[in-house]
Amino acid sequence: MSIYQQILNSKAKGEKLLAILFDPDKLAVENLSDLIQKINHSPATHIFVGGSSFDGTHLDELIIELKSKINLPFLLFPGNPSQISDKADGILFLTLLSGRNPDYLIEHQVNAVPIIKKTNLEVISTGYILIESGNETAVERVSQTKPLDRNNHEYALQTAQAGEFIGNKLIYLEAGSGAKLSVPKEMITLVSQNINVPLIVGGGIRSKQEIENAYNTGADLVVIGTAFENDTDFFNL
Repeated sequence: MSIYQQILNSKAKGEKLLAILFDPDKLAVENLSDLIQKINHSPATHIFVGGSSFDGTHLDELIIELKSKINLPFLLFPGNPSQISDKADGILFLTLLSGRNPDYLIEHQVNAVPIIKKTNLEVISTGYILIESGNETAVERVSQTKPLDRNNHEYALQTAQAGEFIGNKLIYLEAGSGAKLSVPKEMITLVSQNINVPLIVGGGIRSKQEIENAYNTGADLVVIGTAFENDTDFFNL
């Protein structure tokens, strides 16, 4: 069964999913043992790997080491085509729907095709929507795009629905790495109730309660990154 079909099945059953996102820029292969142990004792269902500005160095080695000790699906979450590795299981093929920079709407995607075609990665079309979070995030700086107004829930919904109409199989509402504020609960609710594809929510989520809040308001899969990296006792609290 494909990773995407598993996500669809979980959504149909009301089973909530959790991805831990790792930025390879912040990880060294020789320092993974404690982290791996923490992941294996967490409720994580997926591993996402990628960053806004990572140049691809040691990515293969990193994924090989993590996969050898973690029995979860590994999905690439690339900021650019240099972050594609055939060592992962799949790739979120991202379109930055919230921005109007053509590089992140189509140029990087076109350049990624020859690389992906040489792999067996499962490609999952994902509409990526950056939401204003109280501070400038790495995604905003690197993509040179502005996030959507966190108070304009209707426009966020329109953007998500446009992604679904285009053919995106997942919609990802993202506050950004290290965000001061997470995606508003009211926005999650509105979007989740008015799209048919699974909804991913990430950015600015710093506690188990905030994960539950995202689930309860409609997220099918929640992503945590910075909070787990900074506190690997995250799930023991």
